[in-house]
Amino acid sequence: MSKIQTVAVIGLGYIGLPTAAILAVNGIDVVGVDVNQKTVDAVNVGQVPFVEPDLAAHVAGAVSQGKLKATTDTPAADAYIVAVPTPFNEDHTADLSYIDAAAKGIAPHLNGGELVILESTSPPGATQHLGDLLVELRPDLSLDGSNGKATILLAHCPERVLPGRVMIELVTNDRIVGGITREAADMAKELYSVFCQGEILISDAKTAEMAKLVENSYRDVNIAFANELSIISDKIGIDVWELIRLANHHPRVNILQPGPGVGGHCIAVDPWFIVAAAPNESKLIRQAREVNDSKPHWVRDRVLAELSKHDPEAEVAVLGLAFKANIDDLRESPSVGITADLAGRLPKTRINVVEPHVNSLPIALVGYDRVALMDIDAAVGRSKVVVILVDHEAVKSFNFASLTGKSLIDTRGILNVA
Repeated sequence: MSKIQTVAVIGLGYIGLPTAAILAVNGIDVVGVDVNQKTVDAVNVGQVPFVEPDLAAHVAGAVSQGKLKATTDTPAADAYIVAVPTPFNEDHTADLSYIDAAAKGIAPHLNGGELVILESTSPPGATQHLGDLLVELRPDLSLDGSNGKATILLAHCPERVLPGRVMIELVTNDRIVGGITREAADMAKELYSVFCQGEILISDAKTAEMAKLVENSYRDVNIAFANELSIISDKIGIDVWELIRLANHHPRVNILQPGPGVGGHCIAVDPWFIVAAAPNESKLIRQAREVNDSKPHWVRDRVLAELSKHDPEAEVAVLGLAFKANIDDLRESPSVGITADLAGRLPKTRINVVEPHVNSLPIALVGYDRVALMDIDAAVGRSKVVVILVDHEAVKSFNFASLTGKSLIDTRGILNVA
């Protein structure tokens, strides 16, 4: 049983809320903190404000048992888990303003001995930055017990779960815990042991921060290879899906699948934190990011070329907006960017959007009069150019073979599945 009995989770998004729920169903008294009143209200009645399998049951159960509640105000607690966004600025450096805001909410409640964990994916040094800010706000405290001051125990424990499998992988995946001190790391390990069945690996905070960035950069580099292959294959008249399938029969080759780009809160963002930390040394990581960031433009140009083959009144169907299949997460989604780009360039063309996991268009597409959200049958039926951007089950199960007289652009290889 953990010595920590109360935890405040700052940020009730795609990582914070599952973490709060899994702690609560394992006996910890949890208060979730979020700036969005609608999110707070939803959680307090046991509801989930976004799509994630199995999360609703955990939240409803924890709330009904009185182990989980939500508020907009940071409370006093034995431990704090900071799970707020860390987007990047225009120059690709990290925006730590959300972390700073969390620190300002936490600081007044500290007495010494509390554990503060940064879960937000962060550049090297962000955990130290959080600690320095807490000590600046509370000069009566320290991070290491120096000068006889009471100690704040500070650690970094990056999330490493896959959207759509979060509630499973929170429990089964190994975790990395990096402490500013060994005592902080040990206490963080004890807390995560409440629910984590995977191995919990201890390191220092900066190495833990870098480990998460490296994991996602590894994926980004490999996706960039696949995306570049798809562009090369199109140019020389090769089916990239067959090419990759054949190459992957080599016992030491495992090429990933290409797509319309790379999205999500991790892979599309985290490599830039490494580039910002060592700009002259991270040449391959930067190039991979540039390849993946440019892929949506290539897809857009394919759509424009196909559209030019049809009459001026031809409509376009865009199938999928999420950054991956079968979820509602639109963060950094290349599909949203492609659709917005097309809408801006084609003000007279109707764009019929299919995204079965959302009920309204994202902000990036609001204001375009000729962009509409509809079901797949209506969208495909009335469109001359059909663009597959996300391999949702609803998209994969559609009978594309029955279509005639339409241009199909498949960025996910659905049409090539044997």
